[in-house]
Amino acid sequence: MCFVLELATRRVHILGVTEHPSGLGDPAGQELTDVGERADRFRYLIRNRDSIFTEAFDAVFAAENIEIKKSAPQCPKMNASAERRVKTVRAECTDRMLIIGDRHLRVVLDRYTEHYNAGCSHQGHGLNLRAP
Repeated sequence: MCFVLELATRRVHILGVTEHPSGLGDPAGQELTDVGERADRFRYLIRNRDSIFTEAFDAVFAAENIEIKKSAPQCPKMNASAERRVKTVRAECTDRMLIIGDRHLRVVLDRYTEHYNAGCSHQGHGLNLRAP
């Protein structure tokens, strides 16, 4: 699963789902089209150094003037927000059901993301769903 987490709003956007990731740049334009018209608001993409992030993946974001920031080697805490998001999705969603394919996983993640963005308790209803 590849996703974008907006730190200011804590909104999540699923960018891609693949069973055997060999390079997330393969469908090169898909990453930003899923984010929609907000792509121009992103200035940085913080990612780890996993080999699934190809040059084509980076090029898609660079073409939109989004600077790629790689976390330090073997330092998962540098990207703690993303690490926490993955743990939350597993604990609250995918570990609780049998996923039968890529399409099913995409539907499950899309619905969970809608729920997550619409008003989970972490959003803070007193703040009009904005991060503190």
